[in-house]
Amino acid sequence: MTKAPVLTPQADDFPRWYQDVIAKAELADNGPVRGTMVIRPYGYGIWERMQLEMDARIKAAGARNAYFPLFIPQSYLAREAEHVEGFAPELAVVTHGGGKQLDEPVVVRPTSETIINEYFAKWVQSYRDLPLLINQWANVVRWEMRPRVFLRTTEFLWQEGHTAHATAEDARDYAARIHRDVYGDFMVNTLAIDVVLGRKSPAERFAGAINTLTLEAMMSDGKALQMGTSHELGQNFARAFDTRYLAADGGRELVWQTSWGSSTRMVGGLIMSHGDDNGLRVPPRLAPVQAVVLAIKDDEAVLAKVREIGAALTAAGVRTEVDDRTDTPFGRRAVDWELKGVPVRVEVGPRDLAAGTAMLARRVPGGKAPVAIDALPGLLPGLLEEDQALLLRQSRERREARTAEVRTVREAVEVAAAGGWARIPWADLGAEGEARLAQDAVSVRCLVAEDGSVPESDDAPGTIAVVGRAY
Repeated sequence: MTKAPVLTPQADDFPRWYQDVIAKAELADNGPVRGTMVIRPYGYGIWERMQLEMDARIKAAGARNAYFPLFIPQSYLAREAEHVEGFAPELAVVTHGGGKQLDEPVVVRPTSETIINEYFAKWVQSYRDLPLLINQWANVVRWEMRPRVFLRTTEFLWQEGHTAHATAEDARDYAARIHRDVYGDFMVNTLAIDVVLGRKSPAERFAGAINTLTLEAMMSDGKALQMGTSHELGQNFARAFDTRYLAADGGRELVWQTSWGSSTRMVGGLIMSHGDDNGLRVPPRLAPVQAVVLAIKDDEAVLAKVREIGAALTAAGVRTEVDDRTDTPFGRRAVDWELKGVPVRVEVGPRDLAAGTAMLARRVPGGKAPVAIDALPGLLPGLLEEDQALLLRQSRERREARTAEVRTVREAVEVAAAGGWARIPWADLGAEGEARLAQDAVSVRCLVAEDGSVPESDDAPGTIAVVGRAY
């Protein structure tokens, strides 16, 4: 009798596989309120590593962390008409507190442009106060009708940056810097996901923005996932909140602004980009645990050696965990670590100890081989970098192999339906063609230049629309 697989195979049911991985790898559970989630310690450990890597890049770009309230007066949102219209269907509104009806309803933070602008208007007095570069790590609430853990939840965790600048050029350049040097660098070099950097079409822009820069990733099933966005807000919010500064010439000018964000959706992208039928595969640079050292049997000499190896690997800069839970069968523990996607397993039993070797199992390329125990601290850092590079290469090769050049809406829909992306000249598609794509649940993910760079404008000559189905 054939043993049932631990996970639903991707080829059989990709959405079911995704849910299986989240449950079996102990990443998250559904919360008690529809659309919410409980992030379990291993899943939160991955998010903490994302925060650590992102936060360092954000600070290198000059922004500083702050915190703003979760509750926002409803009147704040009403000041920017396009913004409130864009978020109205997703708002959670509190009308009662302390057993009484509130004088003014308050909105549970869906994003913070409005409340941050209220304080930017107080803090910015002259050109000497600019640029003002603020980031916050927080939770937000957007009432989700079709929730999916990590991808679309009513409450999720994120960072949101908000800045004010003296000129449009400075704001534009800063939004592009975040897009490229913070998000792009992190997603390519830490997440090992080969994202496409582009600009959103006018129909897909953030509500209240004059330009939205996006990072789009192809998942294993060929669908796109928006991994992060950076917005030029122009002077829309500055005008609504009268955020002005005293210029060097004595005049009072409106500031120019940006906002940008990435969220726990990246955990979903990590799962769907790198996972396989055996579970997660976590990029070594991101992994909370890069190597786990397992004792195969309850043997004093084995347990002592396992702990010694763990200490040596930690000293070599490898994030290591020792698994000496010999009261749990070895096979079960090995499968659990494989499901969690830990890049390297070092397995030690009495026979290995007698031979002076350990069995080295690599999660990313697969395979097992004996390795001299004394060689492990010098060997593993290089292997982890090899595995990091392999994941990025596989991500890039998948996207390139499943992207086709087309000239018509019908061809674009056919490519998307087959599990790929289409590239079509924006001049051939335009807003009318974009609306026709939507009838088949296909969307313009971003606009790129012919050479793959970000075009300076929507109608720049040679602009290409990247089209596909998306999460």
